[in-house]
Amino acid sequence: MMQKSQVTIKDIAQELGIAISTVSRALQNHPRIGLKTKEQVFEVAKRLNYVPNPAAILLRKNKTYTVGVVFPHLQEEFFSQAITGIEDVISAKGYNVVISQSRDKLERENRAIKSFISSRVDGVIASISAETTQYYSFKELENYGIPLVFFDRVPKDVAVNKVRGNIVEAAFEATSFLAKKGITKIAILNGPSNLEISNERLEGYWKALKSLNLPIIQQYIKSTDLTKEDTFKKMEELMALSERPQAVLCFNDYVALFAMQSCRQKGIVPNTDIHFVSFANLPITAYLDNPPMASVEQFAYKMGEQAALLLLKIIDAKQYKTLIPEEIIIDTELVIH
Repeated sequence: MMQKSQVTIKDIAQELGIAISTVSRALQNHPRIGLKTKEQVFEVAKRLNYVPNPAAILLRKNKTYTVGVVFPHLQEEFFSQAITGIEDVISAKGYNVVISQSRDKLERENRAIKSFISSRVDGVIASISAETTQYYSFKELENYGIPLVFFDRVPKDVAVNKVRGNIVEAAFEATSFLAKKGITKIAILNGPSNLEISNERLEGYWKALKSLNLPIIQQYIKSTDLTKEDTFKKMEELMALSERPQAVLCFNDYVALFAMQSCRQKGIVPNTDIHFVSFANLPITAYLDNPPMASVEQFAYKMGEQAALLLLKIIDAKQYKTLIPEEIIIDTELVIH
């Protein structure tokens, strides 16, 4: 089967019956092209699935002063705080921010990257989806000369610019906190195993148990897809064990709240019959009558700030491709409730 040829500005010009040069200027938002013509060009370009070729983008001299940000969920307070940090830094430098939620779907993430390329953004900040295992779409940004910085959910074993929390140490401290309370049977409700931050949580959990000479019980280790339904299922599996855990280390506050709700429905009293420690320390926990015992503060706003500052530094570098990828680690803090 023959591969469909890439749509060009010539195709758009033929569709509209106008000059190729007019299409080119319209796509560059040239002031001499009328608004109606621009709207027609952009509508046809979108319908034909037009994407500028890499050479054309690399040759452009003018910046768009726009930064694209793709991340899992705006409804999660961690990400909304991080986005606020990004926007505060970016807007202070005269840039606009275009945000896109992947909703933990790879297809939506890929579509967002494609849209950023089409919009000729000057840089991209990303936190990968739960489904992301390959990074082909992000590689496309490099092909088009668009700088990229990852935050929080960063690629595994890939040399990229990234800002992340010190998660291994945080998980170690959280698990040790439970053990110091006399709790020896500790389970973990983790995130998807393909996410590096899930692996880091598990590593810290393991290290703490080993350092405290506590047994590592495989039945206590559960991965979730972070949804309420799957968290309920995995929590029920833990509660069905003949030897139930005394506490659970949860991927984030939402997973902890789902798990606690699951327990209540089974007549199990959270923080009495079983204890919970989580990550993110979201403001919502301050309004709960019975929050998790403790939560790891990950300083999402600061993480967003640092990601934005790093991206701007890369954008301003004349030969950014020669820069060595930079990693910034944000320290965490275990907050006792």
